[in-house]
Formats: sequence, C-alpha cells, structure tokens
Amino acid sequence: MGQKEKYWIIVASKDHVKKGITDGFAQACHGKIAPLKRMKKGDFVIYYSSKQTMGKPDKCQEFTAIGKVKNEAIYPFQMSADFCLFRRDVEFFDHQDVSIIPLINELEFIPNKQRWGYPFRFGFFEINPHDFELILSQMLPTYHE
Repeated sequence: MGQKEKYWIIVASKDHVKKGITDGFAQACHGKIAPLKRMKKGDFVIYYSSKQTMGKPDKCQEFTAIGKVKNEAIYPFQMSADFCLFRRDVEFFDHQDVSIIPLINELEFIPNKQRWGYPFRFGFFEINPHDFELILSQMLPTYHE
C-alpha cells in the first residue's frame, strides 16, 4: 500500500453493510457527514459488523466489507421525509467475511484484549497499515495492488 492513503473502520450491522456493497456506497455513524469528511479518494474502508441485523441481538463479530473510496464527493440521501443522511461512493472488493476472534491478539488498535470490543463503540476510526494489512490478508488472500 502507498503512504498517502488512510485506512478506516466503519461499524454497521451486516444487513446494512450488504446494502452498501450492492449499491456501492459507504455511510457511517447513522449517516453523519463528519466521518465521511475525514476520508479521501483512495483511502481504504473496512466494515466491522458486531450484529447480523440492526436492533436485534444476533451476533456477527466479522469484518464484512472492504473497499476503496472512489472520489471526493459526499452526497445527501433522503431516507424519509424527515431523515437525510450522507454517503460516499466506494468500490467494494469481492471478499471473504472474516471473524475478528482469531485476529484480536494481533490487532494493534485493540490495546486491551479482554475488552476487545471497546474501540468499535465509536463507530468510525482510523487504523494503522499493520492492522489493515492483517485484515486485508484474511479478507482478500490474493489481493495485490
């Protein structure tokens, strides 16, 4: 990977992630614009899903999407008459969903391995190249840029 791009994790339920993959967009933190403004064209995005379905207790605990930000555009999307959220275009890669459990001890963004879920509470955060490469190697074992 090059030096200029950054690597982001976005947290969302697996059902929402799959919709984003199908339609080629990313949104973060329930549609807020601020996280999307931190991303730039060429940055990489990995989705982590703690749950299968939003609002339901069924666990997922997997990395469920990986892709690259396509351009600098951030655009509004009107979900309903009184709810507008923001999205960015992402080129998602064909990948394998990967459980986080076997990776916890190697991921540097998880300082406390006993409380490994804590960093995901923020919904959106940057990770270092080491952690990105580790997750990438599991999701896309044959990827070469």
